[in-house]
Amino acid sequence: MGRFGVGQGLRRVEDLRFLTGDGQYSDDIRLEGQCHGVVVRSPFAHATITAIDLDDAKAAPGVLAVYTVEDLDADGVGNIPCLVPMPGKNGSKTVMPPRPALARGRARFAGDPIAFVVAETAQQARDAAELVMVDYDTLPAVTDTKTASAPGQPQVWDEAPNNTSLVWEAGDEAGTKAAFEKAAHVTRLEFVNNRIVVNSMEPRAAIGDYDKASETFTLYTGSQGSHRFLAPLCDRVFNIPKEKMHVITPDVGGGFGMKIFVYPETVLVLFAARRLGRPVRWNADRGEGFLSDTQGRDHVSLAELALDGDHRILGLRVTTTANMGAYLSSYAPFIPTGCYAPMLSGLYTIPVGYAEVTTVFTNTVPVDAYRGAGRPEAAYLVERLIDAAARDVGIAPDELRRRNFIPPQAMPYTTAFGETYDSGDFPGMLARGLAAADHAGFETRRKEAAAAGKLRGLGFACYGEVCGSNGEETARLKVKDDGGIELWIGTQSNGQGHFTAYTQLIADKLGAEPDQITVHQGDSWDLPQGGGTGGSRSLLMGGQAIDGAADKVIERARKIAGHLLEAAEADIEFVEGRFTVVGTDKFVNLGQVAKAAKEDGALPDGMKGELQDQHHLVAGKQTYPNGCHLCELEADPETGTVKIVRYTVVDDFGVIVNPLMAAGQVHGGTAQGIGQALLEHTVYDTEGQLLTGSFMDYCMPRADDLPAIDLTLVEDTPCTTNPMGVKGAGEAGAIGACPAVINALVDALAPLGIRHVDMPATPEKVWRAIHDAQQREAAE
Repeated sequence: MGRFGVGQGLRRVEDLRFLTGDGQYSDDIRLEGQCHGVVVRSPFAHATITAIDLDDAKAAPGVLAVYTVEDLDADGVGNIPCLVPMPGKNGSKTVMPPRPALARGRARFAGDPIAFVVAETAQQARDAAELVMVDYDTLPAVTDTKTASAPGQPQVWDEAPNNTSLVWEAGDEAGTKAAFEKAAHVTRLEFVNNRIVVNSMEPRAAIGDYDKASETFTLYTGSQGSHRFLAPLCDRVFNIPKEKMHVITPDVGGGFGMKIFVYPETVLVLFAARRLGRPVRWNADRGEGFLSDTQGRDHVSLAELALDGDHRILGLRVTTTANMGAYLSSYAPFIPTGCYAPMLSGLYTIPVGYAEVTTVFTNTVPVDAYRGAGRPEAAYLVERLIDAAARDVGIAPDELRRRNFIPPQAMPYTTAFGETYDSGDFPGMLARGLAAADHAGFETRRKEAAAAGKLRGLGFACYGEVCGSNGEETARLKVKDDGGIELWIGTQSNGQGHFTAYTQLIADKLGAEPDQITVHQGDSWDLPQGGGTGGSRSLLMGGQAIDGAADKVIERARKIAGHLLEAAEADIEFVEGRFTVVGTDKFVNLGQVAKAAKEDGALPDGMKGELQDQHHLVAGKQTYPNGCHLCELEADPETGTVKIVRYTVVDDFGVIVNPLMAAGQVHGGTAQGIGQALLEHTVYDTEGQLLTGSFMDYCMPRADDLPAIDLTLVEDTPCTTNPMGVKGAGEAGAIGACPAVINALVDALAPLGIRHVDMPATPEKVWRAIHDAQQREAAE
């Protein structure tokens, strides 16, 4: 390991470019002859479209075209596909209604695209959009997740009776029932995992271009992987060969899952560019993002835990309703099923479990992956349930966890939901966390807070997740004459620091200096395949692909070095960028080998040419990061205001490539989790209007809402299922934070007889819970 290699806290190499204004985001791209598109959106959550009058809009200054779904149909443009239909219970299938880029006959959420106006300038397009006259017959709307499938509710889709898209199951239903029948105690808890508006720093944008001569589209868009767009756009929407679609992703200002997907605007800019023969751009403003970006979470669950007389878990039973919104987004059915249920065992020896998930349509913005994608929902359920069970049976929450943790010596351990954990010391992580948070001194601090009129609580969450290994990944490495190294890779940074992490891996492997290494991402024509970013995959998949490509480069370079040094290949060793004849001081460096490969005519034919190679990796076994979040907070009974006064995290990410960047990921994820737990509240009224459609009403976490975070990274149990020993880190903060915060709040309020508070625990909600508890006590 060199001074810039694995394990070193190298500062991010990409940050100077961003901080000095040299980043290039989608909004910075300007194409010659470009025009501007604006989407006309339905103001109603549910309405029949009876007529659309485009005449005034088409006659407005600067307008080039106004399109409706009839224009898409005329050009044979297909629907936007859902990519992962899930098999349902008892052989049923996912109901997947069509999603055209512009609504056909009926609007199904407030913000549903109805028409697309293209003009010379963005202002002209906005002005003309106001002139598109749409006649609507409004219909009753359904917005509530819990009751969406109840008889008599308005139907979003005729083909989905009771608004049900899917009923899905996992686990052993009969075995779980038997476990509950012999239980000494059963804890039941019903709760909401609240809907989130993603609000990435950079709003979505897309620019479509079309070359008539080659019949080739080019799409510029902020995404989580250019290659991910090829199959849906080429195979399902435009019915063209993949080589006729060129996707370029520049710098991206945050994604969090939301920028993985093909959206209507993606299709519209490409369609309009082909029609008009000019580049067409669309940029969302913040308000449009609230109405059109996929949203996250939105579960209502009943969770039950069966315990024996020694307080050991016998079984877990979960019934969840997950809101899909009005349409099925790309991965929507998979998130609350295949991403959620596998982690319902948490870190515990649960012998048997069963989960049933019902996904429902509502007249709301579609829901899909948001940071963690199912794993935060599972961790919140399990950790809230464990805490509630501990209080029900009268033992400390840490003690109930210790009695039921999977012990380190049991690894590898297969859970009731079929995941095989390869490594981890869960009791040890909790012990470290309790010590770091001064758990022993908490009761003294609680008494001091009470003397000041505050209710103080300490809560923790022992989370686990499954991540990292999904899809395929490709990396290509090229060594230049001057020793510089170029990497092309199919992952996509959204701000995580890929350029730095990959620079460290290459520096470690090939002995180069960071300023000699250049990283390329985002161009679908650079590589035959790329998996993008999502599910904390980039270090595991990208890192192994880089390692494989580097091994191939070294193998070829060793042959060339042997020829140059007049030594047998077996006598050549490679260390810190040099090929040396063993036992001598004779060497050539990697740059000299690359130069010789291009210029030395005496080399055998098989050694000549650019010193480069690529490696294609297919996903192997998953990784299982885990850890413990501990939150200490105070609630003001007079106002309901909650203040986090101490926050401790202990994480097991396996081998750490860059501790500074790992800490940054934990801090960011924790901030998002705290935001969901205390602040972020997506509210629709009964008519389907989004009441929290701007930052005036939707509360994002700010600096003074967030505590300092005491983070410990533990590397004692590296992953055993990949050669790097790494476990994913990108989503962990968002997974552990929500249950830790709510457990702490319930701990503060428990003396008042309060058993649960749903997220977000806003001051109004906390005050009302305290007030109601005081009223009950007074009545008794």
